[in-house]
Amino acid sequence: MHHEPTPELQMCIDQCSNCHDVCLRDATTHCLEMGGEHARPEHIKLMLDCAQICQTAADFMLRGSPRHTLLCETCAQICEACAEDCERIGDMTECIEACRACADSCREMAHLESSR
Repeated sequence: MHHEPTPELQMCIDQCSNCHDVCLRDATTHCLEMGGEHARPEHIKLMLDCAQICQTAADFMLRGSPRHTLLCETCAQICEACAEDCERIGDMTECIEACRACADSCREMAHLESSR
């Protein structure tokens, strides 16, 4: 039996997918090309962690896992950390916006589902 995701769930999946794409792209192109603080191993690792947790959270939601709220809560924390680090470094507006939007959506999803 196929179940369509709720609008809130679909929005969260979309935000996670977007954040994954932006973080992966920026880490492997923009940051490495910029060098300096942008290419610090800790920063690159955080961006790749963010991309990976976003993809994993989206996968959990897409397959209707009842444990997606656990991933969403973790995803929100990592996205927020990534946004803060990108903001500190500067010249990363798209990544900051994608991470914050994903963090907000995941936080909402984790709380929405846990209150049901």
